[in-house]
Amino acid sequence: MAAGGFCKLPDGMVVVALNLPRPAAREGLPGPAADVRVLVHARNRARALTRLRNLGLRAVYLRGNAAPPTPDEITAVLHHPDGLIWRTPPDNGVPAGVTAGPELWRPIRALLGSAAA
Repeated sequence: MAAGGFCKLPDGMVVVALNLPRPAAREGLPGPAADVRVLVHARNRARALTRLRNLGLRAVYLRGNAAPPTPDEITAVLHHPDGLIWRTPPDNGVPAGVTAGPELWRPIRALLGSAAA
């Protein structure tokens, strides 16, 4: 089960954040076996999950609100034209004591395109 959560915005829309396995790692394709943090902006939680399922991520469910999006993540997804972005979690793959710069958010096509290659 993927960790994730949501945040309801003042206008009634929601931002859903999910930690999912990278599609390349899940399907046995070459590539790093890292998790990714996916953010979706939609009218409600069901529509957010439907957007991901329509892109081929069929087994995506949101149970609970253990890892809601941070204010920085909400700002990032609201400023993206598609309202659907991803990146590796900040602490993923970084040894303790090493300070790495923040990774930029990428459009979902970059994630799904790497799985198809």
